[in-house]
Amino acid sequence: MSDIHAPLAAPTTLEELFALYEVHGDRRYGEDVTGLAHALQCAALAASDGASDELVIAALFHDVGWFLTEDRGGEAPTGDHAALGARILSPLFGPAVAQPVALHVMAKRWRCTVDPDYYDELSETSQATFVDQGGPLGTDERARFEAHPGFDAAMALRSWDDRAKDPSQEVPALVTYLALAESVAAAFHDDPSR
Repeated sequence: MSDIHAPLAAPTTLEELFALYEVHGDRRYGEDVTGLAHALQCAALAASDGASDELVIAALFHDVGWFLTEDRGGEAPTGDHAALGARILSPLFGPAVAQPVALHVMAKRWRCTVDPDYYDELSETSQATFVDQGGPLGTDERARFEAHPGFDAAMALRSWDDRAKDPSQEVPALVTYLALAESVAAAFHDDPSR
């Protein structure tokens, strides 16, 4: 019998990545939806907004880092899940997927810094993790993030992330995204400029 508190192994293939979500997707981290439901809602929102294929995949797997942290009985795991997720996704899909994932927590911090009302609109779990994630940005951090070439993609991902927490929302199944993930991965690996 496996220990639910044991850390999970980082996926290194698309098959392992999809299996991680299929097997452990029912984990909760303080929201009213499971990790898989949140991922699927986020991807569906990205797709309905006309996002690029890479951003849809980033939206789908943006919280993969959560699955690799200790399950603490439904509480949000601590640690830099954004950086961990980006490290996992980068060799599979490249920077167009990994970069927005790496920056989606920074996007939350930026929004809270420039729009104090935004903090009040966050879920209780997102509010609680805000401090652990670094809190408001300093002036220099804010300027660097605003100048970052990935700013717009990170802000889009943040918006979908915030809205993807509806327990009654019906969305396409995980397998629906397999062909898209394979296509994005193939395009990255076949790119002669990488």
